[in-house]
Amino acid sequence: MLDTAIIGMGRWGQTLVDSVQGRNDAGIRFVAGCTGRPERAADWAARQGIRILPDFAAVLADPQVKAVAIASPHRMHADQVIAAAAAGKHVFVEKPFTMTKASAEAAVAACRAAGVVLALGHNRRFLPAVAEMKTMLADGRIGTLLHVEGQFSGPGALAYKPGMWRANRAESPLGGMGGMGIHMVDMFIALAGPITEVTVRSHARAIDNGLDDTTAALFRFASGATANFATLAYAPRYWRVALFGTDGIAELHGHEHLAFTPREGEGWVRDFPRTDIEAAELTAFAAAVAGSPAYPLPVEEAIHGVAVYEAMIGAAASGSTYRVA
Repeated sequence: MLDTAIIGMGRWGQTLVDSVQGRNDAGIRFVAGCTGRPERAADWAARQGIRILPDFAAVLADPQVKAVAIASPHRMHADQVIAAAAAGKHVFVEKPFTMTKASAEAAVAACRAAGVVLALGHNRRFLPAVAEMKTMLADGRIGTLLHVEGQFSGPGALAYKPGMWRANRAESPLGGMGGMGIHMVDMFIALAGPITEVTVRSHARAIDNGLDDTTAALFRFASGATANFATLAYAPRYWRVALFGTDGIAELHGHEHLAFTPREGEGWVRDFPRTDIEAAELTAFAAAVAGSPAYPLPVEEAIHGVAVYEAMIGAAASGSTYRVA
């Protein structure tokens, strides 16, 4: 059992812990942690059997803790990953991995040098319907991939009030990208490969808390395929990704509802079982620490996702097309 500390006990940190705590089949348990406002998490931590330690340094000094799961503000991730690696702790880190390609590379290098596992929390990679879409690309049912469409939206920005870290534009550039849209960028990479250039428009149309609520982009992949993308931070919750190929179209609405339209013949619609994707990613992290199999998100793709995010920020600010470094 991998004894792990949770770093950040806000809504998402608690979601991660709740997905696996007390499950013998997960291979991971949370024993300690730290958070910016411990008084808010004290009752929950007591129920989960988690010791709240004074700070991140105290977590890293705790001999019981073998790994950390980082769910802290975005700009803290890189330094925390590097410090955890130096302390010999395995690392699960929430998205966005870091805020710059250079810091992502430094974090990966630190984990490699320390010989610790690094896992990035893009949980939609663990959806059975996404696995089916990857199979369809590999076995030719889609044909040559021409274009990808994606949207991940939700009303989260309504809850961001002054003083909250998510309401800080430095933590949440491009509106919903840090909390939602970065997942779709990773999905594009997982399905269609490296992204080479981005064009982005991002602005506030309906909210006035200093953040953008509408972010739209056009991408080009190394393969030559294109993609269009949007994340709306003031809209009903919505997830959709679609693959358009010469021989077929595969379209995933939500996490379970997959439809296939072939160029000729009958298509189909399939509903996949609901999956606890937070439990799935943490179980995969524990399995990777135990030695097999490797965590199913290569660190090179983690770095590339950050590079795309960084290019999107630059493209939106400049009003021009940016190459992805």
